Amino acid sequence: MIRTTALTKRYGAGVAVDGVDLQVDEGSIYGLVGPNGAGKTTLLGLVSGLRRPTSGSLHVEARLEEIAVLPDTPKFDPWLTGREVVVLAQSLSQSKADRVDEVIHDAGIEHAAGRAVGGYSRGMLQRLGVACTVVGSPRLLLLDEPASALDPLGRREVLDLVARLRGVATVLFSSHILSDVQQVCDTVGVMDKGKMLFQGPLEGLLVGSALPRYVVRCRPPIEPVVAALAAEDWVQLVEQTSPDEASVTVRSLTDAESRLAGALAAAGARVISLGPEAVSLERAFLELTGQ
Repeated sequence: MIRTTALTKRYGAGVAVDGVDLQVDEGSIYGLVGPNGAGKTTLLGLVSGLRRPTSGSLHVEARLEEIAVLPDTPKFDPWLTGREVVVLAQSLSQSKADRVDEVIHDAGIEHAAGRAVGGYSRGMLQRLGVACTVVGSPRLLLLDEPASALDPLGRREVLDLVARLRGVATVLFSSHILSDVQQVCDTVGVMDKGKMLFQGPLEGLLVGSALPRYVVRCRPPIEPVVAALAAEDWVQLVEQTSPDEASVTVRSLTDAESRLAGALAAAGARVISLGPEAVSLERAFLELTGQ
């Protein structure tokens, strides 16, 4: 659906997007993550056609009328009701189906649909923006921080709505809430300082980027075991997380598999359990961006 090659956007001497090769498959949900100023919003603007690239190539399979864009802070004429805003959004699309009531319900704004949007909270405006984005059944949705202003329940509802689009439409969305990306995305792209540091299946990031970490549970006292492991040159970090548990970050899987059990035995550890720690997107992201 989307393919870019060496896509670059400069503003004067600054580079907002720096040689990005982006590939978003049709029907997928692609999560774009990165710190503030990473270039995510600029990249979405380039894909949508709202910004022009300085150099590089950009190909989007969908026509302009098949693309819907949700900015991070959607704004609407304050005198219109929520329902009137959604009706207007549908009238601007190419869709002939009447989905107004359906998307108002899915976005969780039925109770406020008859009120002027000038009185909506930031979270309600975000929900309304989502409803306007999906009402025209677009082939490609570009969502900039679609759940940033929502409470946990609102985020869950919006993420469920996005997840239901898998295979029906293509979704490219940016988010700084890493758990949201981990819940719904097939593919993830990690940006920092305008560059794409990683792009691929979420599993590839979780398995390939983070250093191996193991959780060791031993009979107390665990402090001598922690000290012994910390002295090993193949151990990157040891953190005691409870009176009987420690987290051990190692240099490689080979080191862990061939040396960890022996080191625990040499330290006189009475091991209760030993196993790899599940890698979160947050941990992989922080290691990849060097934060």
